[in-house]
Amino acid sequence: MERDEIFQKVRDVLVESLALDEDEVRPDAKLTTDLGAESIDFLDIKFQLEQVFGFKIEDGELFPDNVAQDTEYVSEGRLTEKGLAALRERLPHADFSDLESDPKVTKVPEIFTVDAIVKFCENKLAAQSG
Repeated sequence: MERDEIFQKVRDVLVESLALDEDEVRPDAKLTTDLGAESIDFLDIKFQLEQVFGFKIEDGELFPDNVAQDTEYVSEGRLTEKGLAALRERLPHADFSDLESDPKVTKVPEIFTVDAIVKFCENKLAAQSG
């Protein structure tokens, strides 16, 4: 499946899940701050992606779980180096450049962009066919 086709399917999922207009869903749009997604929306997005693409998404595979509660990964409201490394390993599809310069835990949701979801789906589809 070509990247453009994957983007279109991801866009359709986000339009439906978040009640958006298609033109709001740009590759650089952040799910939370730009598109208004809340934590409950992440479950719906995960479920719809599984349906559209026909693959299983394990818990914590697309969106991390419980990172902020681990004292090894977070100190005084900021991700530690170990926390950043763990996120990078678990989420190779995400862009960490903004988070690396300001590792506040409250900024973690901002790494989830439309492009990150597209990359995730590309990787899952490649692993399925490879």
